[in-house]
Amino acid sequence: MKYTQLGRSGLQVSRLVLGTMNFGVRTSATDSHAIMDHAHESGINFFDTANVYGVTSQKEVPLGEDSGRGRTEEIIGDWFALGGGRRERTVIATKLYNPTVDWPNSGRASALAIRRECDASLRRLKTDHIDLYQLHHVDRSTPWDEIWEALQVLRNQGKILYAGTSNHAGWHLAQAQESARARGLLGLVSEQSLYNLVKREVERELIPAAIAYGMSILPYAPLHGGFLAAAVGADGGAVRRREGRALQAAETLPDRLARYEEFCRELGAAPATVATAWLLHRPGVAAPIIGPRTVEQLESSIPAVDLDLSGEDMDRLDEIFPGYRTAPEDYAW
Repeated sequence: MKYTQLGRSGLQVSRLVLGTMNFGVRTSATDSHAIMDHAHESGINFFDTANVYGVTSQKEVPLGEDSGRGRTEEIIGDWFALGGGRRERTVIATKLYNPTVDWPNSGRASALAIRRECDASLRRLKTDHIDLYQLHHVDRSTPWDEIWEALQVLRNQGKILYAGTSNHAGWHLAQAQESARARGLLGLVSEQSLYNLVKREVERELIPAAIAYGMSILPYAPLHGGFLAAAVGADGGAVRRREGRALQAAETLPDRLARYEEFCRELGAAPATVATAWLLHRPGVAAPIIGPRTVEQLESSIPAVDLDLSGEDMDRLDEIFPGYRTAPEDYAW
């Protein structure tokens, strides 16, 4: 495994992030523990979760104490409790924003919500601190002054170490970082965004903003829901390609998929490996978030770290899946 620093912080993280969204949903607790053990054996020290993970659909499952939201954190917490250095060897990242119960001030990023959700995540994770605490979405109703004050209280209490965001725009990062700078704070160290060969809009403004402010990009959905893992088989991407993002891409981009698979055959690498390796070669990217449902799927992701794509390879991939130039040149003179 290879490692890098997370943004301008001194924190060393693996170049792959273990995403845990499937834990407790498509993957049993026992199998989830096996995946986390194998991640450590493979050198992956960076795990990502969220306070609401544990249900198949945030929209379809009613809010409530027994909704299943938070189950993923509980599984990770039970694994930490097994000891053996599991917690000490893990950089754990979680998120808040989405509500967990149907009551005012559950969800979003008010000072009250930040305090309550952090304490709840700490209980579920069975730990005394969160290494990277992330805002899962933009809270347009809460000023950054309030957010930073609440996060700084948590940091002073030793409950969180670093702050990050997810699903923010470039100008949101500018707002956040300038507000932090005015308060003399470190600010954000990472942004978690949808980014892969198919979805490259973040190249216009978000990634340039993140780089300018010393933040790392943590891409999620690196295989676009399985679309870019077409050759994995029935237990991998091919199944998921019939739903969600992958289904839409398969219906609208069949020619590009065929060209992509042909390129991967010429390269002698699995499509999933190439898609993940491509992200590792992109500016600003620290570590893509992989979300294995099995130990075997985790193992299949590891080779991406060592796959070296040449400049010519990157150009070929740009021809198949065109990206964007930095704004405003991308759309103006």
